Amino acid sequence: MSHKKYGHGCNPKEEPSLADSAPSWPGFYHLIPSNPAPLQNPAAAAAAAATIGSMNSSTMALQASFLPSALSAHKEGKANGGAKDSAFLGVSLSESIKSDFSSSVLRSHKRNHLSAGIRAQTATTTPGVKSSSPEGKKTLRKGNVIVTGASSGLGLATAKALAEMGRWNVIMACRDFLKAEKAAKSAGMAKENYQVMHLDLASLDSVRQFARNFRQSGLPLDVLVCNAAVYFPTAKEPTYTADGFEMSVGVNHLGHFLLARELLEDLKASDYPSRRLIIVGSITGNTNTLAGNIPPKANLGDLRGLAGGLNGLGSSTMIDGGEFDGAKAYKDSKVCNMLTMQEFHRRYHEETGVTFASLYPGCIATTGLFREHVALFRLLFPPFQKYITKGFVSEEEAGKRLAQVVSNPSLTKSGVYWSWNNNSASFENQLSEEASDPEKAQRLWQLSEKLVGLA
Repeated sequence: MSHKKYGHGCNPKEEPSLADSAPSWPGFYHLIPSNPAPLQNPAAAAAAAATIGSMNSSTMALQASFLPSALSAHKEGKANGGAKDSAFLGVSLSESIKSDFSSSVLRSHKRNHLSAGIRAQTATTTPGVKSSSPEGKKTLRKGNVIVTGASSGLGLATAKALAEMGRWNVIMACRDFLKAEKAAKSAGMAKENYQVMHLDLASLDSVRQFARNFRQSGLPLDVLVCNAAVYFPTAKEPTYTADGFEMSVGVNHLGHFLLARELLEDLKASDYPSRRLIIVGSITGNTNTLAGNIPPKANLGDLRGLAGGLNGLGSSTMIDGGEFDGAKAYKDSKVCNMLTMQEFHRRYHEETGVTFASLYPGCIATTGLFREHVALFRLLFPPFQKYITKGFVSEEEAGKRLAQVVSNPSLTKSGVYWSWNNNSASFENQLSEEASDPEKAQRLWQLSEKLVGLA
């Protein structure tokens, strides 16, 4: 069963953003800019969403003329770019005792000046710090970061950005081992800065085996990036994971939920200065934006479908218990991702010091996600993003943004959903009412534990 990866959406003005899914013509709604800030005029938002919906209906004839068969699901990866970590190690001036005071001080000053130069230079190239002796000396090492879905798209761009810093060992957690190796080589990643490990998020057994394999490697875990996702916007019938869950929620949410829970103890045990767990979100899961108001809108309802197992056997395959909709299933899974991040923060941040965060890196208009779209869409979408909405973000830039959330010392606040404005400056964005509902997050956590066998 092949997994189609999908990118997380597209941004406008302060933070250019666009919807990243559509029920009739996948990706058509990306043409509509959306403001990630909370909507100030709900009536206007509803009118805009209705207008877009009618525009979508009018494109169906065009779709039929261009598409001889239904569009297949789209791949996505995810990315972002890094800011440099730096450390400053203070050096005290040793003092000589008694005899020949002035010459001793001079000699001591010279020795310490040289030592300070060496230590400061080393600290700016490798930020990991590990105690190595009773005297309190420090040994510097690379950080270890796992990135799921790192064989293409945002995940590959993020892995490349981190590897190029020279301060990270990137574990590319991917379903297709050979594809990931070829992608890393094609991206020019130095072999000493990455390794590939097999992970199939559509199988809970594979997730558990990945955790065991990682521990057996002997590497400490410093950062986990839950990036991989699948998206089936044109599917009329659901597909299922190896464990019988609807595929979008099974991979995007349940697979990552189990992975994060399995590896949490490893994160807690790390001696790295800043340990982080990052779950990539999407603007389309936030109904306080224009993109989030384009039908079908994300809505988890009372979680009755999730409680029933999402298997279609006596229960719905949709979280809210409704009829299957591939585009909505993806959006719902992204709401789950953002709720899960916040519940991790509430349960574990104070106890562990681990930073839990989510983000939307922007609209990647040239991603391979659109390779199965009609030729006219592929031709017009990038310039539309560049010159009309001003929301264009390259895979490279998106990868650097995600890498910032991994490594930048200024982005260590926990429980935050990060976004970027037109100047590529990061800021804390506001989640929708549903995506920030603590009671729903707790209920989602409890049901997810049962489904993945943790309760």
